[in-house]
Parts: sequence; structure tokens; C-alpha cells
Amino acid sequence: METTDKTAPATQQPDQNTTSLDLMNRMKMHGMAEAFRESLAGTTAQSMTPDSFLSMLLHREWDWRAQAAVTRLTKNAAFRYKAYLEEIDYATNRGLDRNQMERLATLDFVRNGQNLFITGSSGTGKSFLACA
Repeated sequence: METTDKTAPATQQPDQNTTSLDLMNRMKMHGMAEAFRESLAGTTAQSMTPDSFLSMLLHREWDWRAQAAVTRLTKNAAFRYKAYLEEIDYATNRGLDRNQMERLATLDFVRNGQNLFITGSSGTGKSFLACA
């Protein structure tokens, strides 16, 4: 029987796992499909109860979608420079405190609606104003 992206196959196919993976991908559940594929390759599924296995699949899908959202938002922000917190060199004497930088990276000041003023050699012109 012929299927489209909108319909599930009406006849039972011999490999149920392949059908499940195909349906997950067609429903855009890519994180869940990846976790299911990994469980088929290993022994993870056999050691889990059905409810914990379903929970694991749902958590992987949630994490996949959250990561995809962060990636999409970062790409659409069109930052001028690619910079990562892990690549900051604290050995160079620039007055950077690693602990303070990591606390600022949590962005708690944004969630709390606080302002952050960063001073430097050109004065206090560098600021990040939080929007509540």
C-alpha cells in the first residue's frame, strides 16, 4: 500500500521498529527517533520498564527541541563574532575572574530584571539592559 507523509501505513510491515522510526521522523520527533535508534543498538531498552523507557524517549525529544531552539535563536541573532565561554583565556592578565564570568553566564540578572553595566578602557558605554 502506498503512503504519504500524512498517513500511517495501513498494512503491518515485517519490521515494526523500522516503521516506528519512520513515523517518528515523519512526525518530526527527531530526538525521540535518535534515542530509539540508540536503544535498538544497545541493551538500554531491555533494562528499563516501559514507563521509564517512554520517559527517557520524551526527555530526549524535549532536550533535542530545546537544543534546536537555542541553535536557531543563536543563528538568527546574527552575532558578529563567534565566541564561547569555554574558550576564554583566564591566564592572560586582563582582570577577568572566572567565577564571576560563569555566574554572569547563567543570565540570572536577566530573569531578575536587573541591569548589568560593564566598564572597560572606553568607559561605561558597554551595557546590557535586561527586559522583564
